[in-house]
Amino acid sequence: MDFKEQLKKYQMMIDSELGKYLRKNDCYEKVLNESLEYSLMAGGKRLRAILVIEAYKLFKEDYEKCLPYSMALEMVHNFSLIHDDLPEIDNDDFRHGKPTNHKKFNHATALLAGDYLFNNAYMVISQELLKVLQNGSQNELHSKIRAFDEFSNAVDRMIAGEYLDTELEGKEISLELLKYIHHNKTAALLKLSLRMGAIIAEASEEEIENLSEYADRIGLAFQIKDDILSEEGDKDILGKPIGNDREHQKCTYVSYYGLDGAKRELDRIIEEALEYLKPYGEKAEFLKNLTIYIKERNK
Repeated sequence: MDFKEQLKKYQMMIDSELGKYLRKNDCYEKVLNESLEYSLMAGGKRLRAILVIEAYKLFKEDYEKCLPYSMALEMVHNFSLIHDDLPEIDNDDFRHGKPTNHKKFNHATALLAGDYLFNNAYMVISQELLKVLQNGSQNELHSKIRAFDEFSNAVDRMIAGEYLDTELEGKEISLELLKYIHHNKTAALLKLSLRMGAIIAEASEEEIENLSEYADRIGLAFQIKDDILSEEGDKDILGKPIGNDREHQKCTYVSYYGLDGAKRELDRIIEEALEYLKPYGEKAEFLKNLTIYIKERNK
């Protein structure tokens, strides 16, 4: 199976798993449930959930044990997208080629659908921890509580990064602050993905830290590529207008380095990321291809 086929298979599996958490019952808050489903099931790359699974599979095969955590991560990621699109933050009208949640429904519903997704993520993890408490081993319970702690801290950092990104629009900032913003806003959840997978698989501290170094690079690479696509991507492929970052005077790697400089920085970071995968040999083949995909993607 080639990389694109495997990626598609992963995405279909994750969509199927996420579908198990949708609320389809006829109730007074039915529209809120539909709003949540509209964003959660809109597609997307599902990279964070995939990274949890792939990190786990570097050490163990029974990846079903990490699925609740990967689903919770997708929920939090989509909560952040709903809120990012709101008028008071990025004010975007389209995502994945469809109207954003607040355009499809309304501002209040979108805001609460994001909150709903955020809380659902914690419900998924708390229910998983109860199952492990009743039927699992002490080692499994310990690793999953640690993963939960990492989860909560990464979400905290993502929100802090988003605040700074919004607050500093139109202002000149240092490279150090730019890196700090995106280390938190974008890289925190990507780093969490790999750390959680490794922690739940009960990997050694050395392995967890090695994957953290890899995660730091791909998190930064992902943001730089986003900045490049915002400047020169195809709006029909991206599903949203080009030039929004420039229009909002956002601090980006393109605004700091220039377009060509950002591309050179992307190349350098991708090469560093690939070095951290070498110890895993063939087991990391999918991750190697995913790293290159992050660099070459067009959406």
